[in-house]
Amino acid sequence: MKDYNPFRENREQLKELLRQYENFKIGKNHSFIEEDAFEKIIDFYQEKDELNKAFEAAEIGSTQFPYSARLIIKKADILLALRRYQEALNLLDNASLLDGADINVYILKTDAFMALDQPEKAALLLEEALALFDRDEKIDLLFELADVYDDYEEFDKVFDCLKAILEEEPNNEEALYKICFWTDFTGRNEESIRLHEQIIDEYPYNELAWFNLAAAYQGLKLYEKAIDAYKYAIAIEEKFDYAYRNMGDAYIRLRQYKEAIEVLEKVTELAQPEDVIFEAIGHCYDRLKNYAQARLQYRKASHLRNDDSRLLYKIAMTYFHEEKWVPCFKQITTALQMETQQADYHILAGECKLMMEEYEDAAQSFANAVRLRPRNVKGWEALIRCLYNAGYFGEALEQTDEAIHKTNGKTIFLFYKAAVLMALQNNKEALLILEEALLQSPKGVKKFVALNPSVLQNQQVVEVIARSKRK
Repeated sequence: MKDYNPFRENREQLKELLRQYENFKIGKNHSFIEEDAFEKIIDFYQEKDELNKAFEAAEIGSTQFPYSARLIIKKADILLALRRYQEALNLLDNASLLDGADINVYILKTDAFMALDQPEKAALLLEEALALFDRDEKIDLLFELADVYDDYEEFDKVFDCLKAILEEEPNNEEALYKICFWTDFTGRNEESIRLHEQIIDEYPYNELAWFNLAAAYQGLKLYEKAIDAYKYAIAIEEKFDYAYRNMGDAYIRLRQYKEAIEVLEKVTELAQPEDVIFEAIGHCYDRLKNYAQARLQYRKASHLRNDDSRLLYKIAMTYFHEEKWVPCFKQITTALQMETQQADYHILAGECKLMMEEYEDAAQSFANAVRLRPRNVKGWEALIRCLYNAGYFGEALEQTDEAIHKTNGKTIFLFYKAAVLMALQNNKEALLILEEALLQSPKGVKKFVALNPSVLQNQQVVEVIARSKRK
C-alpha cells in the first residue's frame, strides 16, 4: 500500500483543474468551473509570474461570476502588478460596492495610491478603514498605515501606529521589533518606557519588551537602568545577542570597561564575527591600558574590515603608548598609504619620527598635517615643538607667527613664540609676549614650561609668572 501524499494529490487536482480550464476556454465538453477554482487558477499563474495568463483567467472568471468581489479583487491585484494603477482603483471601487468588508480592497487601494505618489489619499483611506475592522484585520491595517507614514516621512505617526498595535496586541513581535527602531529615531523614549512597562506588567516574560524598555532607558542616557533591563531580557532568553551588544555599549558609556568586555565577548560567542564588536572590545582594552590585547582585537576587526585605515591608526596608537616607535611608524605608514588626507595620521607619523630624533622627517609629517588642516591647533603645535627640539629656532619663529594668523590668535602660540624668542636670546620681547599670553590664559603656562622646563631657572620669567598669579 502506497503512503498517502497530500501534496501529490493537490498537484494532481490542480493539473486536472487547469485541463478543465483549457477545455472551458475552447468550449469543449461544456465544462463548468466554480468561483473558488478560478481563484486557484489565477493564483497558479501569478505564482509563476505569468501575469497575462492570470489576467485572462480573472477576466473569464469575472464574466462567469460578475458579482464576485473576490475575483474583481484578484483582477485588480494583477493590474497593480502590470502598473495599470487607475484601472485597478476603478475595479476596487466596484469590489467595495459588492463587499465593503473585504480588507484586501483597502490594502490594494493603498498600494495603488502609493504607486501613484498619493500617500495622503492612502493614509486617509486606511484611517477611515480602521473604524470598520477589529482584531487581526485592524492590526494589518495599522501596519499598512505605518508603512504609508514612513513613506511620506510622518515618522511620529509611524510610532503612533506601532504603539496602537501593541495596545491591541502586546505580544506582537513585528511591532515590538519595529517600535524599538522608531523610538530611537523619534526620540520618544519616555512614551516607550511607559508602554513597555505596561506590557511587562501583563507579560513579565516578554524578552522583547524588556529589551525595548532597556533601549529607551539607554536613549535617555540612563545606563544603569538600561543594564538592569537588559539583564532581565537575557535571563528570559540567554542567547539574546543584541541585548548583550547594547549592554556592552551601556557599560562603555559608564566607563566600566571590564564589564563591557565580558558581555561583548558573549556576543562573539552567540553571533557571527563582527568588526564593530571586536573594535569595541579593543577600545575597552585600550582604555584599560592593556595595549597588547587592544591590538589583538583591532587586528581581528581589521581582518573583517580591511579597507578601514582608522583601525590601523588605532593599532599604531597602541604601539605609541608602549613607546614602540618603529612598529608604530610601520603601522601608520600603512594607514597613510590607504588614506593620505588624514591629518591625524601625519601627526602620529611625525611624533614617531620625533621620538626617534629624525627631526627633518618629523617636521615634514607635521607640515603635511598643517597643510591638510590649517586651522587645527594640534598640527601647528606639533610642528613648532619639533622645530624647537631640533634647534631650528628661526624656522620655529616663522611658524609661530603663521600659526597665530591661521588659528585666529590662539594663546598657546603666544606662549610658544615667547619660548622661541628666549631661545633666540631676545628676552625683552619674549617677556612682553609671555605677559600678554598669561593675561589671556594663565593655565597655558604649562605648555610654555613643557617646551623647555629649564626656563624656570630664569628669574625674569619666574617674576612675570608670579605677577600674573597675583593679578
